[in-house]
Amino acid sequence: MVRRCGLLTNNREPVPLKGIEVALEVKDHVATVVSTLHYDNKEDKAIEAVFVFPLPGDAAVCHFSAKVGQTEIVAEVKEKQEAREEYDDALSSGQQAFLLEESEQSPDIFSLSVGSLPPGESASIRLEYIIELAVQADDALRFCLPAVLNPRYQPQGSEGGGVQVTSVPASQVPYSLSFSARVSSPRQVSKIDSNCSLEPLQYLNAEQSQAVVKLAAGYKFDRDVELLIYYQDAHQPAAVVEAGQVSAKPGTLMGDAVVMLSVYPEFPQAVMSSLASSGEFVFLLDRSGSMGCRINNTKKSETRISSARDTLLLLLKSLPMGCYFNIYSFGSSFEHIFPTSVEYSEKTMEEALKKVNEFQANLGGTEILQPLKHIYNQPCIPSQPRQVFVFTDGEVGNTKEVLNQVKKNSTFHRCFSFGIGEGASTALIDGLAKEGGGHAQFITGADRMQAKVMQSLQFALQPAVEDILVKWDLPKGVSVTVLSPPLTSIFQGQRSLIYVQLTGQSSEATDGCVSVEYSLAGHPYQNQLRFALQPTEETGLTIHRLCARTLIRCLETKETERGGQQDETVKVQVVDVSVQSGVSSSFTAFVAINKASKEAVQGPLLRRNIPAPSIYGKRRYRCSPMMTMQSLTPSAASYCDSMRKRMVNAGQKNFEGENFDLLKMGMRSSKKSSPSTRNSADSCVEKTLASSSPTDPLLQLVSLQKASGSWELKPTLAAVLGKTSKEVEKLKPASANENVWATILGLVWLHGFKSDAEVEWKLLARKAASWLLSLNAPSVTDCVVAANTLLGCNVQKDTLGL
Repeated sequence: MVRRCGLLTNNREPVPLKGIEVALEVKDHVATVVSTLHYDNKEDKAIEAVFVFPLPGDAAVCHFSAKVGQTEIVAEVKEKQEAREEYDDALSSGQQAFLLEESEQSPDIFSLSVGSLPPGESASIRLEYIIELAVQADDALRFCLPAVLNPRYQPQGSEGGGVQVTSVPASQVPYSLSFSARVSSPRQVSKIDSNCSLEPLQYLNAEQSQAVVKLAAGYKFDRDVELLIYYQDAHQPAAVVEAGQVSAKPGTLMGDAVVMLSVYPEFPQAVMSSLASSGEFVFLLDRSGSMGCRINNTKKSETRISSARDTLLLLLKSLPMGCYFNIYSFGSSFEHIFPTSVEYSEKTMEEALKKVNEFQANLGGTEILQPLKHIYNQPCIPSQPRQVFVFTDGEVGNTKEVLNQVKKNSTFHRCFSFGIGEGASTALIDGLAKEGGGHAQFITGADRMQAKVMQSLQFALQPAVEDILVKWDLPKGVSVTVLSPPLTSIFQGQRSLIYVQLTGQSSEATDGCVSVEYSLAGHPYQNQLRFALQPTEETGLTIHRLCARTLIRCLETKETERGGQQDETVKVQVVDVSVQSGVSSSFTAFVAINKASKEAVQGPLLRRNIPAPSIYGKRRYRCSPMMTMQSLTPSAASYCDSMRKRMVNAGQKNFEGENFDLLKMGMRSSKKSSPSTRNSADSCVEKTLASSSPTDPLLQLVSLQKASGSWELKPTLAAVLGKTSKEVEKLKPASANENVWATILGLVWLHGFKSDAEVEWKLLARKAASWLLSLNAPSVTDCVVAANTLLGCNVQKDTLGL
């Protein structure tokens, strides 16, 4: 029996990956990420190490190289099948080979193969990618290093095979991660926050426009690494011009200059203060088994499904009177509360809330495509723009099919997406919002889902921007080719990026001008920016590679729109751009061959699958023929059964035997548990219905609000305010209507005690104020004074919007 030393997988196989070093460089809002993976073969035979891992879905992967001893081999981008054959041929002839390829189903999953690593040999793999950083609602720039890769659910009958993922719990990841970031900007770097422990921020200059920060020791792979970067006076419109590659042919993407235009619209305050009072709001909630897991790995955190229920409460209370709504939920199948969207009223709101309160994570797998198709097949309601809100942990395998469906229907709706928990697919969440003209949010760590979702609802209630037109005014002799898809939506305070290629030169003018024209609330508006055609400081080919990535994604989308019928013309275009720019695509792969290594390999290579972190708990049970479904909770049994069928169909190995862990699927062992044990608090699958009353005082107050925005004077309201009914009734002004008094009490309490959570209740408070103003009640001032006295606050009437 061979003795295995060093780090081992849970199958007792050695892990040749020993450590990952990540160096991040951020210039303004563009990030370059260099990851170095260190491999060491401690076995007595040659191995092939395969590592499936996540990257951001919109990353431009532009460099891949391997260093073995003193020899460095730089990979080339080639057509995928050609690269695979070259890799296989190299291994069969005794050469070392390295292959990096993007998943054909989801652009945020990559597979790295390190082939023919001899006994005692080490290798370092260098991977580089470029990405734009997304702007958050609080003006922070968000960088996320995906570390967690949860297994993706592949719906039956969907295109392509499933992505095979080898997972272990975060506590058992057998390699280390070091992470450092260098940030520079024309403006001051105010601060850098993270969901992980960081070493103190160090500034590199007196202006504090350059800074470095490192991940503190002890990172456990139980979360993605997220940085929030704050600049002083950030986010101004800008155009960055980058010169073409000297060695490239003029007239090609890499040979011409390119421009990255950042658009930050500022809408008139008068328009923004009047939020839309109409719309069809469709909420689509993931109720698959994995939604029963906690949002993060702390025992005190909420489960994903319970947080989603609380969020739906806030959303339903904040909707404007006169709109329409419906709620869908999905797993292996889908349900809807109403057959079609209904008008928002007290009756329909209460009916919806009653059913939402019963939602559990018990619908099996994650099949989001069918409910989306059903929503899009419903006729649109005249004068009620459709807004779709999608809540999911993003663990799906058919990402491209889903995004294609959203894109096909993008002219009829806007889509706002929310990725819940660690490891949510960036390709899916960002893609839903991008193709649907909406906004994406990720809820991880200590984030409150409610705050982020309400920020997006405010975006959805902004007046729709229509007839967007981008015009370029360039000197004679210079022409422009737009590489980005057309702008279909812009939001107040949110950045939109446009990439263009400039062909030709001008001997006279040195400036260009770009105008963004649009219609808002029936009025025409224009934002204009002048910029120098002279290329800015040396940026390498960063902007060119982002342009290539943008063009590649546009072409790939065209290809998937054909419903699985591959368009060879589009494929040839994608391969051409990918090879020319050195940026990966779904049709190409990086391949590197060490032609100096030609030692004959004795026998077949030992394959070693490098495990990726999965966040689903520490205990586990096997889903094997020996286990009966009676030993599982209904949620777990449903999820296990559906995942077994799908993964077997997708060709996943080890599903029917001892090696399949439901740990990977989001559940924990109940062993031979009694019903009471199965309902233990730390179970990953939620087994009990939510209490009809939230425990959070804010949510308790919100739950008592009527659809009109008012509150009623009842003992339950007094209890939430921390008073008795007698105390509340005693201070009520004699001439005041009971509901007016109750509503002002609610508003004063919100402003006096929950100002730190204003983003969560801002819209429903505005609705309450509108209800009071519509009554033109004479006793409002007296009620405000009395409410302050009762609650011990000092909130002014103007602050309440009255």
